[in-house]
Amino acid sequence: MNLVVKLIAGIVAGMLIGLYGPDFLIQLTFTGQTLIGQLIKFTIPLIILFYIASGIASLPQGSGSLLGKTVGLAYGSTVVAGILAFLVASNVLPGLISGDTIAAAEEGEKLKGFIDIAIPPLFEVMTALALAFILGIGISATNAKLLRGGINEARDIVEVLLGKVIIPALPFYIAGVFAEMTVDGTVFATLKTFGVVLLLALIMHWVWITILYITTGMALGKSPLFLLKNMLPAYFTALGTMSSAATIPVSLKANKANKVKDGIANFTVPLCASIHLSGSTITIVTCATAVMLLTPELALPGLGGMLGFILMLGVTMIAAPGAPGGAVMSALGLLATMLGFTDAALALMIALYLAQDSFGTACNVTGDGAIALWVDKFAGEEGQLMTAEVQQSES
Repeated sequence: MNLVVKLIAGIVAGMLIGLYGPDFLIQLTFTGQTLIGQLIKFTIPLIILFYIASGIASLPQGSGSLLGKTVGLAYGSTVVAGILAFLVASNVLPGLISGDTIAAAEEGEKLKGFIDIAIPPLFEVMTALALAFILGIGISATNAKLLRGGINEARDIVEVLLGKVIIPALPFYIAGVFAEMTVDGTVFATLKTFGVVLLLALIMHWVWITILYITTGMALGKSPLFLLKNMLPAYFTALGTMSSAATIPVSLKANKANKVKDGIANFTVPLCASIHLSGSTITIVTCATAVMLLTPELALPGLGGMLGFILMLGVTMIAAPGAPGGAVMSALGLLATMLGFTDAALALMIALYLAQDSFGTACNVTGDGAIALWVDKFAGEEGQLMTAEVQQSES
């Protein structure tokens, strides 16, 4: 929540600088925006490469079909949530926001920063994604311990860069973007749409959670209200921590209260905390739809054109770091390469996403409970063996 406050402060500061600041201060703000933006672009392929490779390489082995079922259910939930979000957003938002009133801020149209520097990434986003899968699957298949350790250490370095440099610098980056939009006279029209978009995303979070638990309860012969009531502690813990990983202990208790076998809960909850991000996907797709409607340079595709992005987004979410805003940082590369987002559009995505990050995380965690129930249903003998091992270790 501290980051959200800083983000709001950055928006306000950017507007004040754009309205009343001298040219020197505006140019200094633009300079900071340029440097931070280039660092973000450089880091995005590294996030995708090291986080996805590390995630695939560290998937538990010896779990047989149970792993495939969990990953398949989690990916399917994420993709379906993204498709529903786009269908709703593309039909609702055009009637609530006006795309012809907001023009994308043209970088350097009136004033330029003191430094115009480019930091090209080492490789493109799709190259990073392909290499991540090759390395991750290869490490898992050959049990290459040395390479696995190197990938994990590189991931830790990127995580430090995110947590100590990029994430704390985001308010300054946002300040530069909003100063630019203020100078161009588009900022107030942009802000009017923020509340509408965020409210729609929150509504869809709860609609998706309701769909998951109604279908799960009906299929398993359990009360959806009973299942959802037991998951509320995990929901509110995620709301406060903004971290799926930090919520794992509470999620485990909530899933066991829903009669998920101990072994299944211990297996699925930590795994889904990394690979099941349906709430984050709903938010990213909703906000992306809004930004495309607000930006004349971007055309809103139909479902067929958006489906490829959603399918790739479900994969890329595996690379979402645990830091607040990690999901949108992982998605920036796809937004730029597949949907053609400009720097100004990417900055709007960051601002919109961070404003509701805690709610998206809470939706992710609550959805994990439904995945655990389905895995428990299909686990069969494998689940009983895992539970027996847990009971034996506890005794």
